[in-house]
Amino acid sequence: MGWKVASGCKAAGDKLRLPTSSAAARSRMKLWLVRATTTVLLWTCVVQLTAVGDTWGPRVLKGWPSCLTPREEEAAAARPRPLVVDRAALPPKRIYRNNGYLMVSCNGGLNQMRAAICDMVVIARYLNVTLVVPELDKTSFWNDPSEFQDIFDVEHFITSLRGEVRILRELPPRMKRRVELGMFHSMPPISWSDISYYQNQILPLIRKYKVVHLNRTDARLANNGLPMETQKLRCRVNYASLKFTPQIEELGKRVIRILRQNGPFLVLHLRYEMDMLAFSGCTQGCSTEEAEELTRMRYAYPWWKEKVIDSDLKRKDGLCPLTPEETALVLRALDIDRSMQIYIAAGEIYGGKRRMAALTSAYPNVVRKETLLEPSDLMFFQNHSSQMAALDYLVSLESDIFVPTYDGNMAKVVEGHRRFMGYKKTVLLDRKLIVELVDRYTNGSLQWDEFSALIKVAHTKRMGSASKRMVIPDRPKEEDYFYANPQECLQDRYLLQNS
Repeated sequence: MGWKVASGCKAAGDKLRLPTSSAAARSRMKLWLVRATTTVLLWTCVVQLTAVGDTWGPRVLKGWPSCLTPREEEAAAARPRPLVVDRAALPPKRIYRNNGYLMVSCNGGLNQMRAAICDMVVIARYLNVTLVVPELDKTSFWNDPSEFQDIFDVEHFITSLRGEVRILRELPPRMKRRVELGMFHSMPPISWSDISYYQNQILPLIRKYKVVHLNRTDARLANNGLPMETQKLRCRVNYASLKFTPQIEELGKRVIRILRQNGPFLVLHLRYEMDMLAFSGCTQGCSTEEAEELTRMRYAYPWWKEKVIDSDLKRKDGLCPLTPEETALVLRALDIDRSMQIYIAAGEIYGGKRRMAALTSAYPNVVRKETLLEPSDLMFFQNHSSQMAALDYLVSLESDIFVPTYDGNMAKVVEGHRRFMGYKKTVLLDRKLIVELVDRYTNGSLQWDEFSALIKVAHTKRMGSASKRMVIPDRPKEEDYFYANPQECLQDRYLLQNS
């Protein structure tokens, strides 16, 4: 009996303990679920905070104690942060069926190539082809080895135009192989052609060969007779997409700041370098030895077609750049203040200090980038004439007055850009009249007051104000250059912002 009772009690005790063990198991399960749920929620919060950390992080954590010492915090703050590109700001890509690939090799100096790049973008856009980033001229007189990306912001160039045309840094591997095997077509397009020429003559070649290389690009698109949207795209490329590299832009701003600290400044594009004189055959004021040196240079360059040149006749026709001496007289006649800073936007002046003496005597504050900056600032620009020209371009745009002494490519392109910026004062010199008046003044047949008055009257309406581009049918070389007066774009000063 006792044993049975004891056994019965044990059995009953076992039965009583079983529910307790089951409850504990359920309790442990609940605890595990709570922990798991909490962990998931915490990780979700961490991920969300990380995603919006740039926005909320500084505000949420502002009052939290830092693990860094004050010196470490300063170092961390000074450390450059990675550039974040706002992809939403980029224009949507234009979707089109690609007809092939267009390679271009630009020729000439910086501004001749600049205008050509604008034209090539337009041509690629209307042929529905892919443009390869243009190759710059490395074989001309300047012998500049600069690549496109050494002068222009190539990433901005590509992305800013993605809504118009596809641009690649280089050909895809398969197309590159075709070029290496010679399976492409290379040619110079006809000068001053309209869009129909490219559609009817060049596009079939692109479809046939897949890759066409245009080996000359200067003045290959007409000034006039093009659709309005074509002309506006030329402007958009020139004034919005062709930005210089950040290094060039920053150095240009520094030069402008230095000039501005000393008051207003005039940029004189004194086109009196050796190559200009050799090319033009203009030797006014040069010694016999200098004239012979210039002639030898002209004959040494086969792409300069004109060899026998009458310097005096050409000068009287107004086809020569003004000399430094003639320029000094003109600036005085226009009542340019003697204290005005004169920034020389040019290379080395032929004849050096001897030829600059009259100008520096009349205007003591003659400066150039080499005198405003330290040699170390220009160290990486040496022997890169196009990069140096880019600096002069930026300073020219921001000057109070711009005076070119010859209507070369820089003079024309800067003139048009300053018009686009709000018709900034640009003195367009009438060289033919100036030469005649200078000769009369120097031989004593014209007094200074008369000379000055005639110069002023002649240039009253030659200050870069609004005007209509002159069109000469069948003589495009003689008519006004599109990039000097892009009138189609000047009707809407906010073209780039609204397009």
